[in-house]
Amino acid sequence: MEEKIIQTLTLENRERLGITGVERVESFNNENVILATNKGRLTIKGSNISISKLNVEEGRLTVNGNINSLLYTENNAEKDKSGLVKKIFR
Repeated sequence: MEEKIIQTLTLENRERLGITGVERVESFNNENVILATNKGRLTIKGSNISISKLNVEEGRLTVNGNINSLLYTENNAEKDKSGLVKKIFR
């Protein structure tokens, strides 16, 4: 039987975001944080964003700032490339 992988996101007043299931931080600046998570790539957008806590061993991350949006995309970059190639050669 497959083990369920649980991810939690806790947003407090659009100013503090706690996330579990984080595998790595791909990039960040004061307007964007891009994460690889166990549920796909997660992009956090806002202003004055900072990473206040990161525990890679436990997969936990805390982000502070003015959070405007959270967006999940596919985690598999190869899948995206093959989709683009299919569209070009239709």
